Amino acid sequence: MMLQAGTLMAKLKGNIGLVTAYAHLMGGSLGRLVLSLGYFVCVANALSLADFGRFATASATGVVLSRIAAFGFVSPLYRVATGRPRLVGVYTAGFLAALLASLPLVALVAAGFYAVFFQGEMSILAFAAIVAAEVLCWRVLEVVCIVNNGLGRFGRAAILAISGSAVRTLAALAFALFSDHSLIAWASAYLLANALAMLGAILFFYPRIRLRFAPSLYLARWRDSVSVASAEIIFYLQSELDKLLVLSLGGPHIAGLYAILMRLVDLTAIPVRAFNTMLVQKLMKAPQTLASWRLRVSLEAGIAAVSIAGLAFLGGFLAIFPTALGDNVADAAPLVLLALLVPAFRNLVEFQSELLYARGKTTVRALILALVGVIKAGLLALLLGHFDDRGTAWIAGMNGLFAALWLVSAVATYTAFDWHGRGRPAAPVTPAPQPGE
Repeated sequence: MMLQAGTLMAKLKGNIGLVTAYAHLMGGSLGRLVLSLGYFVCVANALSLADFGRFATASATGVVLSRIAAFGFVSPLYRVATGRPRLVGVYTAGFLAALLASLPLVALVAAGFYAVFFQGEMSILAFAAIVAAEVLCWRVLEVVCIVNNGLGRFGRAAILAISGSAVRTLAALAFALFSDHSLIAWASAYLLANALAMLGAILFFYPRIRLRFAPSLYLARWRDSVSVASAEIIFYLQSELDKLLVLSLGGPHIAGLYAILMRLVDLTAIPVRAFNTMLVQKLMKAPQTLASWRLRVSLEAGIAAVSIAGLAFLGGFLAIFPTALGDNVADAAPLVLLALLVPAFRNLVEFQSELLYARGKTTVRALILALVGVIKAGLLALLLGHFDDRGTAWIAGMNGLFAALWLVSAVATYTAFDWHGRGRPAAPVTPAPQPGE
């Protein structure tokens, strides 16, 4: 009886710890959700619709480029933070070295993106400021969050996530109230706000460590780093490719409408990612957690339901109060409910990608994301090539497009997930870095 009672108490304490950690993650996510909405409203209405489309597309490009930065070395850093925290100083030095080494490549790829998509749409200074904010500033803040999560400091990570978003929201509010509302003015304010948020993250939230450079340890991790970086680049490229295609095929005005719509869709992913973080950590420690198909289907159904409910709430609210989020958002308000299924399928593709990382199948993950990206580009080009910019059929068509992507991802992911997977321990690593919002 005493043994059973002790076992019960141990399980109870473990569950309380899990609930507490999830509450901290959800607190950070919900805080970011509120602040992200305020930030979005300020920027979307202060800029013209066309300039907002240009900014959103440039920002999406910066997010993709930020995954080239450091060549994926954030993954080994996160892994040691979770499993061998005494090595955080060693791997932080490696991350900084990799970040510096990657910057010439980032600049070269950024120049290519500018020449193909943005030349003639915005000044190179505005583009460079937005990309630098994403690659150098916000990505470093994300790394600080990632390390804190790896160390189990979920409360600190949540506070950092909220404070970083708060700085950007204050910058957006100041821009809306006091600037000339030009794109270059916002790009400058955006870079400054992200730089301040990054400095605060480093000074107040990064663990106190002594940097030690150990190249031999880094070389042993290069394959994992490169495969993770490749998967992250491919994931964000296929995730953000739609904004680039809409800008090039539909023009900045349509890109603005689309960016507003997809930003509202993005908001539904913020609470889901907190769940993804906890599940991936669970899978790392107990690989058989998702052995049951009933559990897999239940989780996917739950994620889909939460995602659809989130967009339905936003769409219903805007249908009743179309100008509640500003005049520019009001232009996109009638389109929100037409894309009701998009967040479900979009968030599920991200969820499935995280499952593969948890199993250590980073190369397969990259290949599946590449396949999804190619299919998405083809279907999106086909869809955009036949839409009338005064109609809404192309928005409704996005539901079918993302449903097709989810189906391809699900079949490939679960086939790879189970292949030689039963009884095989997870790779001696920790969960994937969370995508940024």
